[in-house]
Amino acid sequence: MLNNYLLYLGFITNKIQKYFDEQKDYIKCSKGCAKCCEHAQFPYSEIEFKLIFEGLKSLEPEEHKTVVDNINQIIKDRAEFLKSPSKEPFRYKCPFLINNECSVYYYRGLVCRTFGLMTFIPDSPKTPRIPFCAYEGLNFSEVLDKKQNNISDEKFSQLGYKEEPKAYNIDYSTLINEEIANGFGFRFGNIKPLIEWFIKDNN
Repeated sequence: MLNNYLLYLGFITNKIQKYFDEQKDYIKCSKGCAKCCEHAQFPYSEIEFKLIFEGLKSLEPEEHKTVVDNINQIIKDRAEFLKSPSKEPFRYKCPFLINNECSVYYYRGLVCRTFGLMTFIPDSPKTPRIPFCAYEGLNFSEVLDKKQNNISDEKFSQLGYKEEPKAYNIDYSTLINEEIANGFGFRFGNIKPLIEWFIKDNN
């Protein structure tokens, strides 16, 4: 199953990279920028978790200890958070982030591979989901109209870029389609925040 998932992952990663290349004028992702890893839920399917767990096992002892310590601290923080009356979901820094770099980059999940691009909101193909980093001067910030909360055609025209800013049909819910998975001979399985997979293992 994991080998079949890797075949799918290779297929979809090539497609995602093509989209990043098409939108390169708007992409500010660079080594050391980890805003997408610092405050999120990180949805992971069961098969994605199995792969990233392989990444955890592949780490050098010092890095492995750092990640495990991070996991344990997040689990404690989550327990405290759930005692509060907040109705917001629990968000946290990815435990695999070390010195602002992903320690398991090859093994990362689909949501990590697509972040930074604009995606279609499911059932609303005319409404792009703009990455939050656009509001912090990063991806697509040059063409962002903050007041209207959308991409400005006027700003695009002023820039003179050849490629227009686009949204792609690579929302997480689209990528984990079970029909596609069946075609590659695997199942995504259950989906939950990354940290909750580790809580299950600790029980």
